[in-house]
Amino acid sequence: MAKRKVLYYNIDDNLDYERDLLNTWGIENLELIEIKDYDSVRSFVDYAKEVDGVVVEYQQITREIMEQLPNLKIIALQAIGVDNVDVEAATNHGVCVTNCPGFCSEEVALHTIGLMIDLTRKITLLDRTVRDGKWDPLYGYKTHRLTGKTVGLYFFGSIPKAMMPMLHALNVKILVYAPTKTKAFLEEYGAKKTDTFEELLTQSDILSLHCPLISTTTHLISLRELKLMKKDAFLINTARGKVVDEAALAKALTEGEIRAAAVDVIEDEEAESSPLFTLENTIITPHSAFISEDSFYDARKTTLEQLVQRLSKNQKPSNTINLNVM
Repeated sequence: MAKRKVLYYNIDDNLDYERDLLNTWGIENLELIEIKDYDSVRSFVDYAKEVDGVVVEYQQITREIMEQLPNLKIIALQAIGVDNVDVEAATNHGVCVTNCPGFCSEEVALHTIGLMIDLTRKITLLDRTVRDGKWDPLYGYKTHRLTGKTVGLYFFGSIPKAMMPMLHALNVKILVYAPTKTKAFLEEYGAKKTDTFEELLTQSDILSLHCPLISTTTHLISLRELKLMKKDAFLINTARGKVVDEAALAKALTEGEIRAAAVDVIEDEEAESSPLFTLENTIITPHSAFISEDSFYDARKTTLEQLVQRLSKNQKPSNTINLNVM
């Protein structure tokens, strides 16, 4: 039987783990090809022309790219988000798109809570001032207890669910805007459902974003939304950078529309630049919320399972995004 070729493009680590899994599972018809070309010496298409499947994290795969890959049958994202792939074009070309839902829920949940505590206690801000030679425990904005504060969650997927025990331990009130979730469902988690996004904005002391990046969530947070928030509110974004209009957020932070923000994602991660970088009342981490050795191996295993299902067993992969393919 001819082997199906799979390109792993700019994925960290080698493929020893994946090859060991294939041996354990008795899969012999997959050939895994590892390419690391972070400087783009050749184009992605050059590497992918002859393969049946590709594994990527951040690589953009457009309609134009897919038109040049006639053998392609599956795009397996070693990630949750699929905004870097033209899913409609993939569907038109009969290409499955899969992801790894929930593989890093615990990590992102904990990171989000860490940012929440950091903002509340000014940990990063005061660390910076001490390192700059200023010993002033009162520096910056006034602090308040978390107890009794209202944490607003935009959407309620696996990450907010993982946050719930931590939030309850902090003794905060929890509001959720999630149109697809019922009031009764959210009450089972100890959260209150808001009927409108505006209600979430106006009532939250801390607003945390947990939505995918789609057309309706692009620049979900703009100057209008920021002006609806409390003047002493915090904003946390561990979703996708383009969910927030960064120019508007920088303006709001500078002019005191909200107190401070913490983000793990920015709009332009390719250029690694943002107007938020110069602001004192902002915490920024380098898209690291999902990272741990545990989550990394979970994602690798899940991704390989999708490839085996599609290419070795001719099945629809369990995490297929475009369900009407195959």
